[in-house]
Amino acid sequence: MSLSTRLQSWKKPVTAMISLTIFGLSIYFVAQTLGSINWSDLLTALDQISRSQFILAGVFTCLALIAWTGYDGLAALQLDMKVSYPVISLSSLCCYAFGNMLGFSLLTGSTVRYWIYSQAGVPAGKVASLIVIASFTYWLGAYLLIGLTFSLAADQMILIFHLPESVNRLIGSGVLCALALYIAWVSKSHRRISVQGVTFELPQFRITIGQILTGAADILCASLVLYSLMPKDFQIDFIPYLASYLAGSVLGIASNVPGGLGPFEATILSLIKGPSQEALIASLLVYRLIYYVVPFLAGLVLLGLYEMVRHWRKLRQAAS
Repeated sequence: MSLSTRLQSWKKPVTAMISLTIFGLSIYFVAQTLGSINWSDLLTALDQISRSQFILAGVFTCLALIAWTGYDGLAALQLDMKVSYPVISLSSLCCYAFGNMLGFSLLTGSTVRYWIYSQAGVPAGKVASLIVIASFTYWLGAYLLIGLTFSLAADQMILIFHLPESVNRLIGSGVLCALALYIAWVSKSHRRISVQGVTFELPQFRITIGQILTGAADILCASLVLYSLMPKDFQIDFIPYLASYLAGSVLGIASNVPGGLGPFEATILSLIKGPSQEALIASLLVYRLIYYVVPFLAGLVLLGLYEMVRHWRKLRQAAS
């Protein structure tokens, strides 16, 4: 058996073990936290979230939904797919709303995408390529923000990750250099890679820059949803907060838990010190409602309306 085959056979068990470990430790930490909180203080903290905070969180959620449409839009542009923007928007919104809420985004999101795009006449091979290209967008944006936060606020990162300023700056510079090398690599000539037997061409300079900006905009808007719901006496600069949010998001993705539920909360509660644990938990609960539950319900409604319109058109065509 070759080395690559051996590594491939170990990949799934190791990945599953890492995911379970992250999830188990997170659940333990969250359970310990919930066991020590005062529930009346939690209800008070929920009541203290103002209407203006709800509105601001809703605005940032809407901006994040707009950024979601860029994931499929840029991938469709790269693949030269002749699909209208309303169809691309519906696919993006439903895919990420369902993936965030239900987890297993490769399964739930891919199923929604394939169902919508197949109705628009897009071949299965192009849908598979679109899924891979769109997934690159999030990580490219995340790498940009990680590099910037550690480079520009290396001194502030000490309060969050307790690493020396020089180490923080080195991490940020390293991530930004790697991102710049990737941009240079895809810009020089046509680059093709194979993922799960599907070979496709990586986007070149213009679309890659669009991916980086779209992914960063999505993460920034999502982080601002939670930031706007934080207690009024919450005192932490936005850049260290953003680094904590990124850490929670990455651990949530690595755990493969729906919406990163547990690992995300554990990271935020352990890295950020607010006026009280109850106030932070209240903000996290409302964040889950606005950023996860509402888009999920909206996605269900949009899919239902889309299916009704599609069947109505079929009936009209049959009648005529």
